[in-house]
Amino acid sequence: MRGSMERSAVFFLVWAAALVNAALMAQSVPYDYSSSSECLAEPLEPHYGGGVIVNPNFDDGLKGWSVFGYSSVAEASSAATGNRYAVATNRTRSYQSVSQKVYLQNDTHYTLSAWLQVSDGSADVVAVVKTADGFVHAGGVDARSGCWSVLKGGLTTAASGPAELYFESNSTVDIWVDNVSLQPFSREEWDAHRGAAIKKARKKTVRLRARDTAGNPVPGARISVEHVRSGFPLGSAMSGEILRNQKYQQWFTQRFTVTTFENEMKWYSTEVVPGREDYSVPDAMLRFAQSHGIAVRGHNIFWDDPSTQMGWVKALSPDQLRRATAKRIKSVMSRYAGKVIAWDVVNENLHFDFFEDKFGSGASAAFYQKAHGMDGGALMSMNDFNTLEQPGDPNGLPSKYLRKLWQIKGAFPGNGNGARMAIGLEGHFGTKPNIPYVRAALDTMSQAGVPIWLTEIDVAPGPDHAHHLEEVMREVYSHPAVHGIILWTAWHPNGCYVMCLTDNNFKNLPVGDVVDRLIGEWRTRSHVGVADADGYYEAELFHGDYKVTVAHPEAAANAAVVQSLSVDKESDNEYTIHV
Repeated sequence: MRGSMERSAVFFLVWAAALVNAALMAQSVPYDYSSSSECLAEPLEPHYGGGVIVNPNFDDGLKGWSVFGYSSVAEASSAATGNRYAVATNRTRSYQSVSQKVYLQNDTHYTLSAWLQVSDGSADVVAVVKTADGFVHAGGVDARSGCWSVLKGGLTTAASGPAELYFESNSTVDIWVDNVSLQPFSREEWDAHRGAAIKKARKKTVRLRARDTAGNPVPGARISVEHVRSGFPLGSAMSGEILRNQKYQQWFTQRFTVTTFENEMKWYSTEVVPGREDYSVPDAMLRFAQSHGIAVRGHNIFWDDPSTQMGWVKALSPDQLRRATAKRIKSVMSRYAGKVIAWDVVNENLHFDFFEDKFGSGASAAFYQKAHGMDGGALMSMNDFNTLEQPGDPNGLPSKYLRKLWQIKGAFPGNGNGARMAIGLEGHFGTKPNIPYVRAALDTMSQAGVPIWLTEIDVAPGPDHAHHLEEVMREVYSHPAVHGIILWTAWHPNGCYVMCLTDNNFKNLPVGDVVDRLIGEWRTRSHVGVADADGYYEAELFHGDYKVTVAHPEAAANAAVVQSLSVDKESDNEYTIHV
């Protein structure tokens, strides 16, 4: 009898949660982009009032919460403020923590956030959602003792059903949990967020006013607007094959405004034999890019992955390596300083530590300091993977990325030149990208206040391959903190790294069609209008360069004034054109 009553109670709670979910889904909820990169003395309020989480701030003790994995969970409170939270203690297994059962809706995006603290030192804490189909990593944070850190993440459900949220850590420290939120969004709501963000971050409403030579308004003036060049950098990696393939050249230059050389500028490509440098290929690629107005990111000066080091580099003594790295950075940067828009100074230094192992923990910071001094006009970029792609990768956590970034920024003279730092997120996604986590991670990364670039986007082939690429591109383009996108799709006759946009005749594959469609969608269509009674013509324009043609209504058909116009976030909202 007792077991039957317990099952009935569980069913009732799941049914009630489903009703709450349905009620929330019926309303249009704005997305909350806020996050925090700081460890705070007290946690901030839960996003969305906790969403579907019952008792998100533990004001009702442990109501709605339970123990996961046979640990112990207790109530606790701050002596200073009285703030209440839960503590998972006596942990001997990674998954032992506090948990809550929820009911998830089919095909729904969920954003997740929680404030976490550990009892001693620091530890990686990951949010996990257990569903009927398995365990989903929804986000992680490098939590610390003595202050609260926010974990912001999310997941997309494949089917409706009961699930359980809990937190895990490979460390056996106590885990403190507070102000948890799990908020559902329909696909339509999620797309509406993107549209609103694009309108705010990528467009501007401009008023054009036609005046005659005496300064009087010209009602009825014919005004045409032609989008000449996009203001948002969108590009692809480029291989040396482009130098000898005209079809590749034509296909590439018709689409992209920025590029990264796939391998040709790397140390192992320019100095295969010690003391014999050869920059002929990247030199030619740079000339080609410049001749077509395509900006170039410098990739890379050093790569921290031991497996990418040449044998002769690995064989050097510490003193010899120090001289070799000094020669390398001077050689490549003196050659291309002022010609590239950014440098990946030490590639993938979150996951690897070849140079830190040789020179100490400050190796990356020293390289960035030297690079900034040699090319102060370029962005000094950290470039790494899995910060967006894999919520369960402890090395790629947004909190760890930001900590490394701050360490490097602190090495610049006076700490005042850190504004030239940039975040490079590679974006090598699996077959099913976690779109809510992408947005949440970008929210956290944006707290650094530096430009964010997606530097190497690709999606592993699988079911709905083109759709998943489109979702990734739409998500990162719409996020206001993102300054540019580069796809990792350099063409080779024997195949691309992971994802090709075309076949070997440069006919688009489905993913290539996605890219072309988005390039077209993110441009202002050429159009013609007529000025109103006060000489005004208003247009909503994507950021970029425009050719504006204005003709007096009484002038001959070929008598018109042509003016160039650049529209960006900082440009004017109103322009006068004399006809």
